[in-house]
Amino acid sequence: MNMKSYLRALQTGCWILCLCALIGCTACFAQGGTVDAWGGTVLPPGELSGFSSIATCETRTVGLRLDGSVVCWGDNSGGKCMVPTPNTGFTAVTPSYGLKSDGSVVGWGGTSNGVPTPNTDFIAIAESNHHTIGLKRNGTVVCWGMNYYGECDVPAPNQDFIAIAAGPSVSIGLKKNGSIVCWGYKGFGQCSVPAPNTDFIAIAAGNYHTVGLKNDGSVVCWGNNASGQCTLPSPNSGFTAVYADDSYTVGLKRDGSLVSWGDNSSGQCNTPEPNKDFIAVAAGGTHTVAVKRDGSVLGWGSNIYGQLYMDRPNKDFIAISSGGLHTAALKGDGSVVCWGSNDYGQSTVPAPNQDFTAVAAGAQHTIGLKRDGSIVGWGVNLYGICNAPSPNQDFIAVAAGRTHSAGIKRDGSIVCWGSDDHNQAVVPEPNKDFVAVDIGDFHIVGLKKDGSVVCWGVNDDGQCTVPTPNQNFIAIAAGPTRTVGLKRDGSIAIWGSNYIDNPNPNTGFVSIAAGKYDNVGIKSDGSMVIWGARMFNMIDIPKPNSGFTAVDVSDFGIIAIRQVHSLSGQIQLSNFRGNMATQQFLAKVSSSADASITQFLNLRLQGDGSFSLSSYLQPPYDIRITGSHFLGMKATNVALSQNLGLAFTNGDADGNNNINLFDFVVLDSKFGTSDPMADLDGDGTVNLFDYVIIDQGFGAQGE
Repeated sequence: MNMKSYLRALQTGCWILCLCALIGCTACFAQGGTVDAWGGTVLPPGELSGFSSIATCETRTVGLRLDGSVVCWGDNSGGKCMVPTPNTGFTAVTPSYGLKSDGSVVGWGGTSNGVPTPNTDFIAIAESNHHTIGLKRNGTVVCWGMNYYGECDVPAPNQDFIAIAAGPSVSIGLKKNGSIVCWGYKGFGQCSVPAPNTDFIAIAAGNYHTVGLKNDGSVVCWGNNASGQCTLPSPNSGFTAVYADDSYTVGLKRDGSLVSWGDNSSGQCNTPEPNKDFIAVAAGGTHTVAVKRDGSVLGWGSNIYGQLYMDRPNKDFIAISSGGLHTAALKGDGSVVCWGSNDYGQSTVPAPNQDFTAVAAGAQHTIGLKRDGSIVGWGVNLYGICNAPSPNQDFIAVAAGRTHSAGIKRDGSIVCWGSDDHNQAVVPEPNKDFVAVDIGDFHIVGLKKDGSVVCWGVNDDGQCTVPTPNQNFIAIAAGPTRTVGLKRDGSIAIWGSNYIDNPNPNTGFVSIAAGKYDNVGIKSDGSMVIWGARMFNMIDIPKPNSGFTAVDVSDFGIIAIRQVHSLSGQIQLSNFRGNMATQQFLAKVSSSADASITQFLNLRLQGDGSFSLSSYLQPPYDIRITGSHFLGMKATNVALSQNLGLAFTNGDADGNNNINLFDFVVLDSKFGTSDPMADLDGDGTVNLFDYVIIDQGFGAQGE
C-alpha cells in the first residue's frame, strides 16, 4: 500500500538477476511487467484481446474469444468467474452461462445445475438477475429460475421465436413474423408493445423498459422513462443492434459508432473516443463494455469490482498498490494507472500524469510521489489525507491508510497527516533514519536503516509489539491488525492478530505483503507463497507460479506484477490490399515445456505486417495465430532471439480453418456489405474479387 511495492520490484529483480547469473540463465527480463489478479476479484490473463462478443452484469464481465473459449473477470466471490473445463466450443455467453456449439448450455458460479433437461438444441440464451431464457432450434422458448411475476410462463403458442431477452422480472421474445411478445411483470408498461408490432429484428430489456430494433434501422423504446432511457436521440436511424440495462440504452450504428441515452450517473453513457469500429456491446447497469473490430475490449462507467479491468495495454508496470476497492499501479514511464472504485475520484489521476516515482492506494484516496519530491493526492480528502503538509518537498517514500497518510523525507524523518484519533500521527522519537513506511488500519510501521522496526498507533492485537531480536529487517508490510517483517536471511516474522502463522518453510523470501485475511511473499526464484485464512480463493495462484516481481493484497484478492519476455516478427497476408493495421489476429501462446498453461494475446500489426508479443510464460514458445478470414498458422519452439515470419492464406470466410464451399455461402449472404469477415481483400466491400480469392485458395486447410 505504499512505496514498498516499488522497492519490492527493484529488490526482487535484483535477486532474480543475481540468481540467473549463478545458474547461467540466458533469458533477459524486461523492465516492466503485466498485472495479474485473483481471489475475490480476477483479471483476464494477458491482454483484453481476441474477442468476438461480450456480456456483463453489475459486478463482472464475460468475453467470448474467437477460438470459442470464455474469459471472465471482476467479482469472483462464490466462483462467479470460474468457467468450467473444457473451456472450448462456446458460441455465446451471458454473465453466468455459456452456449456450446453442440447446443448445450453450461453454467458457472453456482448456476451449473440450473439448466432444464434436455440440455440440447439451444441456439440462444439470455439472463437477468433472477431468471434465464433459452431459445431452442425449433423456435420454442425455455425459462428457468425465479417466477415471481410469471416471467417463466411462456405464453402460447410457444413457437416461431427467433430471438430472446430478459429483464429482472420480464421475458421478451421476438417472433419470426417480426412481432414481439412480452410476459412477466407489467407494472411500468414494458410489456405493452407499441403499435404497429411488426418489422422488429432485434430486442433488448432493461430493468423496466424494453427496446426493439426495426428492419429500417430505427429503434422503438417503451416502459419506464424516469431517466430518459426511452427518449431516443435524433437521428433515429442507422442502428444495427440495441442493448439495455437498468435505466439506460445503447445502440450500435452501422458505421461502428455507439449512441447511449438514459441514466449517466456513473459515466456509463460516455463512449470513449474514437467512437468507431465497435462490433458488440453489453450494458451492465452502471457500466458499459464493448468489443472493437480488432478484438480488443473497452469499458467505461463504474468499476468497483474490476469488471472493466484497467487501461490497456497491460504492460510496463513496475509497482502496484491496493486500497479498499481500488488499485493504483506505476508504469516505467512515470505515469499512474488506477482502476476499481472511483466514488470519490480515487481512481482519476490528476494531470499531468507524469513524473511519478511511487504510488500508494488508501481506502478511498491515492497518494503519488513525484520525481521532484512533492506529493499529489486525489480521492476523498477527509481529515486532509490528500494534502501533504508544508513544505511539500523532499519526500522519498509514501504510504496511504484508511484515514491517514505518511511520507518519508530525504533526511530520514517520517511525516504523518490526516486523522490522529489513535496517535498514529505522532512518530516516536528519535524521528530519523527511516527508509520504509507502511500503514495498517490504525497503526504505522517504520523500518530504520539499521534494520530495526518501529510501530505506533493502535496495539490492541499486538501489531505494534515488535518481537525480539528487533534487528536485521529489510522490508515491512502492515495488515489491518498485524505487521509482517522480512529478515535479511529471507525469513519472515509476524506479529499482531495471531490467526496467521509463519510460512513453512520460512526461507528464501525477497518481498512481502499483508492483507486483511492473507499474507503473500515472493521468493528469490520469482515464485509466490500465500498463507493465512485463504479467503476468496486467494491461495489459487495462477500458473505458472513464476516471474513475480511485485505484489499487494486487497480486501478481496491478490494483485501482482509479472516480468514479461518480448518476441517480434512479421506477417504477410496473401491477396489483401487493405490496411494491415486494422486486421484482427489472436495469438495463443504456450510454453513449449508446458502446453497446459496458455496466454491469449491480441496481435496488433503495423502497416508493414510487423508485430511484437509480450508473454510472462517461459520461452521457447508454441504459438498459434488466427485471424479474420485467414487460415490459422502454428510455430513451435520459437526462441526469444528468433524473428518469427509467417505467410497467411486468405479465404476462410466462415472461420472453420478450411477453404471450401461454405465460404462461398458466407460471401453470398454478405454480398454488397462491408462485413470484415467476408471482405477478404480489404477493399471495403464484399464483391466478386472476394470470390476470386476463395477460388484461388480452394481446398487449403490451416494447421
